Amino acid sequence: MLAGVGAYAIWGLFPLYWPLLVPAGAMEILAHRIVWSAVLVIGGLAVARHWGWLRTMGAARARWLALAAVVVGLNWGVYIWAVNSAHVVEASLGYFINPLVTVCLGVLVLGERLRPMQWSALGVGAVAVAVLTVNYGKPPLIALVLAASFATYGLAKKKAGMPAVEGLSVETGLLFLPATAYLVWLGSTGRGTFAAFGLTHSLLLAGSGLVTAVPLLLFGYSAVRIPLSTLGLLQYLTPMLQFIIGVFLDHEPMPAVRWLGFGLVWVALAVLSADGLLGAGRRRSRRRALMEVAVDAAESSPV
Repeated sequence: MLAGVGAYAIWGLFPLYWPLLVPAGAMEILAHRIVWSAVLVIGGLAVARHWGWLRTMGAARARWLALAAVVVGLNWGVYIWAVNSAHVVEASLGYFINPLVTVCLGVLVLGERLRPMQWSALGVGAVAVAVLTVNYGKPPLIALVLAASFATYGLAKKKAGMPAVEGLSVETGLLFLPATAYLVWLGSTGRGTFAAFGLTHSLLLAGSGLVTAVPLLLFGYSAVRIPLSTLGLLQYLTPMLQFIIGVFLDHEPMPAVRWLGFGLVWVALAVLSADGLLGAGRRRSRRRALMEVAVDAAESSPV
């Protein structure tokens, strides 16, 4: 539980970290995040000599991880730009509606059938996006891109079926060369900031790899040790912290209509979470009932 809370709390505090890397632009920060994440994760695997999983990669799994690399790169880049451009609240909205977009992907891509409460949550979520579109004067594109890219990332990771560290090593490995080439180009044209603003700035840029890897390791440790329903509720800690930072620390505007839109999103998430918890309870009850039937059959057996 502590590892899960730690992972989601670190992700929620990211809006405090990326502004520290200014004057580096969003693309430069993204490139450093990819490069240093790859160095840290692949270096750790090399030290542990943990390469046996490569033999079971396969072409299909590699394709899903390639898709994961593209969409996580998009997600990271848009999020960094949003935070450093004073759009923290809208970025938090993206991670609030991410579970709703994930449910939509389950229907459209995996052919899953929704229960009535899930349909209700999607309906309330759609109304919330409409209200926020009216408020912003345009669709909340930052939030929608973040939600769609992260939901697609989750789908790709599910299909790939790789552990967090091994998967991240492949994803950052695929993005390593273009990210490195971009940083070399920035340095050669005098547009890079890595060595131009002192040691602290350079260490903070390099630290982007550490702040990427640590919560993933905590999440991986937690995910296999606590119930999925608990993990699903913990995920709301991240956008809630982001929202608090945007509203109360960065003082981003929150007119009444925007509060209404966010309130509708929270209602939709409450309905979705309640449905998940009820479903988990029903599954546990069915398992207990089946176990009791098996025990009764064994006790009545003449053998």
